[in-house]
Amino acid sequence: MTGTSIKGFILIYAGGTGTMEKLTYEGGGYNVLTEKEISQIHETSIKVLENVGFEINYPPALEIFEKNGATVDHQRHRIYVTRDLVSRCVKQAPAEFVFYGRKEGNDITIGGKKVNFGTGGLALYVLDLERNKRPGEIHDVAELARLADRLEYLNFFINPLYPHDINIETVDINTRYQSLLNTGKPIMGGIFSKQGLEDSIKIASIIAGGLEKLQRRPFIGFISSITSPLKISAEQAEYIMEVARYGLPLATSTAPAAGATAPITLAGTLVQQNAEALMGIMLSQLVNPGAPVLYSAVPITMDMRTMSFLMGSIESGLMNAAITQMAHYYRLPCYLTVGTTDSKLPDAQAAHESATTGMLAALAGGNFIHEAFGMLDGALTVSYAQYIIDNDIVGSCLRTLRGIEINQDSLAYDIIAKVGPGGNYLSEEHTIKYMRTESFAPQASDRQPYQRWLDAGSKDSWKRAEELAAQFLQEPSDPIIPPEIDARVREEFPELVTVEKGDGLHWETESG
Repeated sequence: MTGTSIKGFILIYAGGTGTMEKLTYEGGGYNVLTEKEISQIHETSIKVLENVGFEINYPPALEIFEKNGATVDHQRHRIYVTRDLVSRCVKQAPAEFVFYGRKEGNDITIGGKKVNFGTGGLALYVLDLERNKRPGEIHDVAELARLADRLEYLNFFINPLYPHDINIETVDINTRYQSLLNTGKPIMGGIFSKQGLEDSIKIASIIAGGLEKLQRRPFIGFISSITSPLKISAEQAEYIMEVARYGLPLATSTAPAAGATAPITLAGTLVQQNAEALMGIMLSQLVNPGAPVLYSAVPITMDMRTMSFLMGSIESGLMNAAITQMAHYYRLPCYLTVGTTDSKLPDAQAAHESATTGMLAALAGGNFIHEAFGMLDGALTVSYAQYIIDNDIVGSCLRTLRGIEINQDSLAYDIIAKVGPGGNYLSEEHTIKYMRTESFAPQASDRQPYQRWLDAGSKDSWKRAEELAAQFLQEPSDPIIPPEIDARVREEFPELVTVEKGDGLHWETESG
């Protein structure tokens, strides 16, 4: 395997054949914090962990911290950790790890300044291709996973919605299995019960050919939650410890809201979220040193006029860029939340909020950027069409990371000399060579002359995105899980539902 580094991205070639297998994009050029400011946030977070403490109402977690030198107030379920313990746990966590896909070319490396975008959220509603806003259902999980599998700039799939037609006792395995059935990209998701966690791992192990094979090449990961301010519930602490024992990828999501569950200043929110993210790292590493865990953060702001939580504010984008720098400081892979908009529709607000926050995270070098596809109304609604629009937005972010390639051929002196004054470059081989790679070509945007746009139906981006989503979902696809494996899984877990392609969706295209 050979590779060539070009500005902010790396081309990987197979065996010197010249066939491109994968693009890896790298950021890190944008720094919202100075080195001094990073140090100030770190030092203040250490003071919080040492003196204010952290509440974890789960005896096994208290015991493992106490065993490793933390001061524990068992009556108040509060832990006070030392600087040395923080440092030891951070050093034990891997600086990067591979999250594997089950289809060729879908493995991603998480860490360093490598940039990966994907889905996420747990929306309650769906904005479908008929523009109906309705409660999400299990067939939407399946179709959105299929759509995610088709989008070239989407690197991983986190189940983006809660299916209201599934009993909560089987939500974990049904959402996870529909994800596994419909995309070969790495998948992740939250946890509703310990049984659901155990069953999800068992299903993934069957698909992998055994638990050990799954642990060697994990294609499934899990998300637990830390409650702001400075608390981990007994349930979530148990999930963190269990996933860490298995050694599967883990995000310990912390979502401080500036002005509500965190200080109103961005700096104060960063201090608190840093302490919370470090606590997730510590608990996982005390259970299983070296377990793959993400420095995880979902910082948001509030509109103090309406008391609304804001996911798409530019301040959230700034904090995610700062969080990326903090993760780089600790040499930890990071989990970010950008691309979500507070708009209720795929409109101009949705576009500019998704684009600005996504660009900041990409330029900063965020590793695992979730909720970047399809999320509207502060992540309460997921939109099929917005998936397509966000694919264009993420594509633009990644094109920005590539920068401008400067070499003898791209400087083009020879072709300039050949064409000379008054000529044109349209028919030149140099133009043909670069015409498909030099410029990014969005799919939902319209770049036709005005009259052609009128003649084509005067469609806006939302309409074009709906048509593309319908087209992608109607295209035939090969099974990702072999039928014999599917049968074995369903025999062991009869509560798994069956979703047929296109269940519950009715598309109208120009051809009818």
